Amino acid sequence: MSQPPLPADPAALADALEATGYLPDEGLATAAYLALVMHRPLFLEGEAGVGKTALAQALAEVTGRPLYRLQCYEGLEASHALYDWDFGRQLLHLRAAEAAHATGDTAELEAGLYDRRFLLARPLLQALEDAPSVLLVDEVDRADDEFEAFLLEVLSDFTISIPELGTIRAETPPLVVLTSNRTREVHDALKRRCLYHWLEHPDFEREVAILRRRLPEVTESLARQVAGATARLRGLDLLKPPGVAEAMDWATALHALGARELDPDTAARTLGAVLKYREDTDRVHELARGALFGAR
Repeated sequence: MSQPPLPADPAALADALEATGYLPDEGLATAAYLALVMHRPLFLEGEAGVGKTALAQALAEVTGRPLYRLQCYEGLEASHALYDWDFGRQLLHLRAAEAAHATGDTAELEAGLYDRRFLLARPLLQALEDAPSVLLVDEVDRADDEFEAFLLEVLSDFTISIPELGTIRAETPPLVVLTSNRTREVHDALKRRCLYHWLEHPDFEREVAILRRRLPEVTESLARQVAGATARLRGLDLLKPPGVAEAMDWATALHALGARELDPDTAARTLGAVLKYREDTDRVHELARGALFGAR
């Protein structure tokens, strides 16, 4: 399938992203455009829910590329990100060879066990083989230092060495988007390899526009009230300030209940859509709810 041409400039990329429902600001559109044309990874930092993961998904849609996502976590090993051998199929191959009395040449049989058909490609290998693609390395700050060093090596030349098969190199480097919620500092060596952008929560008007674009069934009035209340919640000392994703969930919940406005009682009953910690919910209940959830 042919892919659409790359946008001519950051403004064209912003327009294409908006067509998918993702509304970037000028700085983010510029960073994403440069990552595309320079073949450099894009490192996105910011609080959870500001749209880091959604940008990678929107870029895959805009460019017509397949998206491969590597979700990072503590203890993530290279084999879970690169490839693994399908031991079950290898065992079946051995048994079939034995049943066919084809075990005379042991070396040939052993070599046959490490054929490409028995290789299970993980996200990193998939992104390199299925070029051009979009590779999302999500929440890299949750991975260990050892994996971060390994990732830096892969991103340096977009090649993977498989001892049994040789070296696999991407014909076209994938568009790599790395995200971090900054639960820990990522090493400078990895950041230097990337273009960097810090994502803020959107301002009020942009958040209203996002809610209206992504949730057209929600009225303008309700979208503005949800955006205003969400912004005020972010100004509190909460364990987990709500992001755009939570604002969307909140607006969806209110619409499902038939609410036309965000009054204090309805807001209190639906806080579970926007706050995810009991301490945060208790803190909001202690405050003057009318001041938090009044119309804007």
